[in-house]
Order: sequence, then structure tokens, then C-alpha cells
Amino acid sequence: MKITATIRNENSTNEVLVSTNASEKSISIPAKTGAAGSAVNGGELLFLALATCFCNDIYREAAKRQIKIHSVEVTVRGEFGGEGEPARFIHYDTRIEAPGSPEKELRQLIKHVDQIAEIHNTLRGGTAVSLQEVHLHS
Repeated sequence: MKITATIRNENSTNEVLVSTNASEKSISIPAKTGAAGSAVNGGELLFLALATCFCNDIYREAAKRQIKIHSVEVTVRGEFGGEGEPARFIHYDTRIEAPGSPEKELRQLIKHVDQIAEIHNTLRGGTAVSLQEVHLHS
């Protein structure tokens, strides 16, 4: 699965595009008011990526186990220090509604998803991130 994310910020506007295997989608993220850049910061988006990954994986893995999920809520919290410092103390809570499903099965599902969630495992594994190309226009 090939994933791409692009943000273009110009004249107080954002264009945000994401794609998976060339299936492109636009996301609405406002630009900062009175300044250059995005009104949503990277830390917020990182935590949203964790929350979204866990949410989607709960539905995917529940379907494999034939568990009907009514709703999923995931809240991710953490801290960032000074400029250039990585996040720390990242943790998350989830609330899952699955009427008629035994609590034991739901707890097993949650534990399983926590172990296989791809974004979580990317951060846990410390995947390298590298700058490849720079295009300058003056």
C-alpha cells in the first residue's frame, strides 16, 4: 500500500491531499489566520493519525471476528517539549459500543488492535524519516 500526503500553503490558503494506492482525497484544514502556515499543527495531526488508525482497525478486526460495532471513540493525548523535541507521554483511551457483544471478546479485540495498529507500531518501532528532494524557486 503506497500512501502520499501533500500540503500546499499559499496566500492564507491550504490545499491538503492524501492518497492511498493513487486514490486521492482532499482534506479541509484551515490556514492560520493572519500568519503563514496551517491552523492545525503536526502534533495534532500525528495524534489524529493514531486515533484514526485505531478506530479503523477496530472496525476491520471486529468484522473479521463477526463482532458488530456500533461506535468507536478514541482520544490520544501527549506532550511536546521545545522546538525540535519529539513527543512524549503519548497514551490513548477508547470507548467502544457493541451491544450484545461479551465484554471479554471486546477486551480481546482491543488488545489485539493495540498490538497490530500500523501507525502505533510505526512510532513504537522508531521508523526512519529522511528528506529526499528539495525544489527551490526564487
